[in-house]
Amino acid sequence: MKNNFPLSGFSSVALHAANNSNNAYAHSTPIYATSTFVFDNAQQGMERFESEDKEKIYSRWSNPTFKVAEETIAAFEAFNIKTNNGNTIQLKALLHASGQAAMTTMFLSCLQVGDTVLSHYSLYGGTYELMYKVLRQAGINIEIVNFKNLNEVEDRIKQNKTIKFIHIETPANPTIQCVDIEAISTLAKQFNIKVSVDNTFATPYLQQPFQFGVDFVLHSTTKFLNGHGTSIGGVLLGSDIDFMKQKVWKWFALLGGNANAFDAFMLINGMKTLELRMERHCSNAKQVASFMQQHHAIAQVNYNGLESHVDYALTLKQMKHAGALLSFELKGGIESGKKFIDNLKMCTRAVSLGTVDTLVSHPASMTHYSVPKEERIKFGITDGLIRVSIGIENVEDILNDFDQALHSV
Repeated sequence: MKNNFPLSGFSSVALHAANNSNNAYAHSTPIYATSTFVFDNAQQGMERFESEDKEKIYSRWSNPTFKVAEETIAAFEAFNIKTNNGNTIQLKALLHASGQAAMTTMFLSCLQVGDTVLSHYSLYGGTYELMYKVLRQAGINIEIVNFKNLNEVEDRIKQNKTIKFIHIETPANPTIQCVDIEAISTLAKQFNIKVSVDNTFATPYLQQPFQFGVDFVLHSTTKFLNGHGTSIGGVLLGSDIDFMKQKVWKWFALLGGNANAFDAFMLINGMKTLELRMERHCSNAKQVASFMQQHHAIAQVNYNGLESHVDYALTLKQMKHAGALLSFELKGGIESGKKFIDNLKMCTRAVSLGTVDTLVSHPASMTHYSVPKEERIKFGITDGLIRVSIGIENVEDILNDFDQALHSV
């Protein structure tokens, strides 16, 4: 943090946490669009190569624009979290080309042939495919278990000594189910198992998994952190600084999943308004969920901010607000779902999430199309399920658009 000035608010962290040092005295972080960096002399080159941070050598390894984004996200995830001695927790972030790249670096740097990853139902389709089509081919096993049943999780760990890693996605995509991060992390520590949390849906403004003792947090920065749908990116954060700077960084560099300076620049600018956006996203989502819950055409609404949701109490425990994502099942099934989407006038028909406009998608035919139907149904992703990422429009306009579209189903 520049000048070591204590920052008391999240938006201040977004603007001032990173050490935005640049030779041009630019107010905004420059786009360092360069593949390599020059040395003043041989000694300087040697010092840079000897440094654990590998700054200003080669942009596959690091880049000053990346670094500002990394430091900002690390400050977000560490904000107000103290160690046992009262100091702010230290985190290391590595910016990637996508969330999938960040996840790949994490798994391959932590696991080897014969190890097993334990995870749960209702995962993002890309995560599911990465596990079953890439990790399995690399000799890493996958087991799926119901994380709602801690006894079942513990029994599975005791039965399978090859389980070395637990991956959590909470809230999960697209059923908005939540996992008790603290309970899983506490259990994992008893067996020396590392834990990661995909915090994309919540963002560090709503949820900070490191306060519950996890080892890694990752985000698709494409989503809420960027907030405007202008770039692709991902970030991996870890609490073991030496491990992150050495082994994880080595895999990151060798796999070549680095970000680029322009996307990092777009991310930095998007994050400046994260707190403001998330407050509006969440306020709108709560009102939309309440409206949909009362509508005669809706069979079920999945939103963890509703008292009727199975994870409402858990949401209050580990999240600041319930978030901006919801899903719902229309009584008419898939045909009604198609009609609803086709008749929207303002809201956007698109996959992805976390942009300032409201996005509506059909998971069974879009984000989870490649997941076998029997597995998809286990996850709660039925044929007629509609997922909505609520934007920051005036909520009256979102409600009016949904209401008129529902008249057609």
